[in-house]
Amino acid sequence: MVSPQEIELELNGISTMVELTSVFEGIASMRIAQVKNQVLQSQQYFDALWQMYSQIRVGDFFHFGRQESDEKIIDKELYIAITAEGGFSGDIDQKLINWMLKDHDPEKQDIIVIGHHGAIQLAQNHIKFLKYFKLPSKDQNINVSPIIREVQKYKSASVFYQQYVSLMVQDVKKISLGGAVESKGKLVGKSKDFISEETYIFEPSAYAVVDHLERSMMNIALSQVILESKLAQYASRFRAMSAAHSKGMESVDELRLQFNRAKRAIKDERLKEITSGMKVMRGMAK
Repeated sequence: MVSPQEIELELNGISTMVELTSVFEGIASMRIAQVKNQVLQSQQYFDALWQMYSQIRVGDFFHFGRQESDEKIIDKELYIAITAEGGFSGDIDQKLINWMLKDHDPEKQDIIVIGHHGAIQLAQNHIKFLKYFKLPSKDQNINVSPIIREVQKYKSASVFYQQYVSLMVQDVKKISLGGAVESKGKLVGKSKDFISEETYIFEPSAYAVVDHLERSMMNIALSQVILESKLAQYASRFRAMSAAHSKGMESVDELRLQFNRAKRAIKDERLKEITSGMKVMRGMAK
């Protein structure tokens, strides 16, 4: 039979875990509120930028910030996997990596991973990746320029990221980075007021201005996808910590019941010993 002391020791350990999960749950909830606001602001800024871009008439070729260069474009697709930096994000990172690897062909795609957790999982699956970037710790002014420079080397690029559906539901998505920019722009619509070199002066040229806008929009699109991933990661962490907290509370209740039963069993055993001793004493007195 397990002693009350052993049960009490386990109970203290579980209680500490319950307190920690409650703290992590609270932090995740706070971060969700903050990041949701940042995602909304990022979308609003993109909308304003697209409105300006769509008014400029220099042709329909949208080259996503690629300036003319002698550097040869790599005839492969670049996969960008956005994962958590740590391992407290539930199972959503594993789900994302498994989904990405279903269609992965090293001869056709290269991989860049954002987030240490994803890098570990790829290494465990013996999958080589081109580069690893830390998941930005801040939610504003995210510097994605190093990633954009890698994107510009490839024929196309796709992003695998987590999507926030609700506090208890998160999903994984795959989008073309260029498609992300175009689809966001379509939500804004086009203005009837056109801007052209006939009515405005561009310095140094209209194409240079468009190139800058395209580069900025791709930066914003990738930054927003990272923010959406962080939002889903926080929600997944909240869900995991909430489940762990509930399970821990159930364990605490069960251990407390075992502890009380063990103490009662000891008291009953002592009472039996006392009763048996009294019977023996009475027998000796007779």
